[in-house]
Amino acid sequence: MTRRFPAIGALILVLGLLAAAPGNAVAQDARAFVATLGNQAIQVLGPSVSPAQRVARFRELFREDFDIAGIGQFVLGRYWRTATPEQQQEFLRLFQEYIVQAYSSRLGEYGGEPFRVTGERSNGEETIVTSQIIRQNGSPIAVDWYLVHRGGTLKITDVYVGGVSMKVSQRDEFAAVIQRNGGQVGALIAQLRQKLAIAG
Repeated sequence: MTRRFPAIGALILVLGLLAAAPGNAVAQDARAFVATLGNQAIQVLGPSVSPAQRVARFRELFREDFDIAGIGQFVLGRYWRTATPEQQQEFLRLFQEYIVQAYSSRLGEYGGEPFRVTGERSNGEETIVTSQIIRQNGSPIAVDWYLVHRGGTLKITDVYVGGVSMKVSQRDEFAAVIQRNGGQVGALIAQLRQKLAIAG
């Protein structure tokens, strides 16, 4: 389900940078938080990191640094309201694991690319930190990080890579699956279960 995302290589790299972030961002401002990702990226993306370690770090990342509930509700869109509470919780669990499995397995291909923070601006309650991935063979890729403070902790709500929203792209893909199956959220949940069983 990731094939439709036009900047998948860059997204994988971005998530690798994210995996370098400290689990708790208390007392950090948004720009410093994103800068830390770059400073520690080599360690996470290097060839010495095993696939199992990458998966473990991704799980920790999504649990602690992403607004999983908020992103999950956005990704399901109007179908969140039609899902039962049990389906909502199951979807959030599967969605998190799906992202972990889909991206962590490809991290090694994109290791070592440096990036730099270029700016910061407010967007309502969110803070947008702008940055660039500096590719050795190609033009820099613009990456915008959307962050909010929740209880003194920074949470990532979205990442725009080359102007493309990670969560909007995922919402479109999941909505297509649900629509092909008569508007049933259960069909998406079943497909995620199947993909994760194969990946596992």
